[in-house]
Amino acid sequence: MTNQWESWLFLAAILVVATLGKNRSLIIAVLVVGLLKAIPGTDQLLDTIGSSGIDWGVTVISITILVPIATGKIGFADLMNAFRSPAGYIAVICGILVAILSAKGVGLLAASPEMTVALVFGTILGVVFLKGIAAGPVIAAGITYTILTVIHQLPAGLGG
Repeated sequence: MTNQWESWLFLAAILVVATLGKNRSLIIAVLVVGLLKAIPGTDQLLDTIGSSGIDWGVTVISITILVPIATGKIGFADLMNAFRSPAGYIAVICGILVAILSAKGVGLLAASPEMTVALVFGTILGVVFLKGIAAGPVIAAGITYTILTVIHQLPAGLGG
């Protein structure tokens, strides 16, 4: 467990990097988390966000993806057309792989919390310097899980 000053310093460093990288999403995230941290009595709320935030984010992304279906911009014909090219099949396979990797990633993060720090750091670097988006920690954890399985270096408590 870190002390309070260290966590503020860490958040400030992330804010500086996000600002230098002109990453609005990360800037907003740091400011929201910092604001919640500054308000007395929000520890339980921060814990809830920390434990459920990924699920909420996946829900928001899912809603965003479903909007074109709801508005009629995408229909069954578009789905069928996706299977008329190799790219469509590759997209389906990648979707399946990401779902599997994400499931493994959640397990790795739960069993090995220290991985979270490295994954978050890598995600921040990718977001700020490579113009990525912060949707990757769970997928990155799944990829890490897969690599660790291949090289037989899984943390204790995680079976293959």
